[in-house]
Amino acid sequence: MASHKILVIDDSNVIRNMVRDMLPKGNFEVLEAKDGVQGLNLIRQERPNLIMLDFLLPRLSGWEVYQQIQTQQDLQAIPLVLMSGRKEEVTEKLQEPFEYFEFVQKPFDQKELIDAIKAAMAKSKRRPISAPAAAAVPAAAVPVAAAPAESGASSTEVQALKDKVAKMQAEIDGLKKQMSQILTFIKQKLR
Repeated sequence: MASHKILVIDDSNVIRNMVRDMLPKGNFEVLEAKDGVQGLNLIRQERPNLIMLDFLLPRLSGWEVYQQIQTQQDLQAIPLVLMSGRKEEVTEKLQEPFEYFEFVQKPFDQKELIDAIKAAMAKSKRRPISAPAAAAVPAAAVPVAAAPAESGASSTEVQALKDKVAKMQAEIDGLKKQMSQILTFIKQKLR
């Protein structure tokens, strides 16, 4: 019987099969999701021991799945390996060094995969247990969301405000990414 559940969230069947084939036989039950919505549902239902998350996914991006994970303390504790063919896609949104998760660049070999899994496991153990639930929200936005609580607003209202701030931040990040891609395209055309 498999002792560990690994959830691979990637829209590429090739990558999902590659991960399954590279893992030591018998030790892992590999769960698969082909998009972010399916992946998030499996995270909540199955509580895997490790999540391998592609950064670019249909329906719900890897970035959005990552943000959802960061809003729930019990999900934050799950070791995470982010995957992408372009590291700059990840570093546009998440600054290095990656403190609580590991990154592996596609394509990767078996040694890189195993090393990334081991590093993710070690990093997740270093994560403080009392990490704030709104870790994905920039520190500058927290006082604004917390202000109504001091004036007697209910925790539901505060959470609704935090959710709105997180959604707005995700939209801003998406716009920044689009702007970066446009600038890169223009620079390439000017060469």
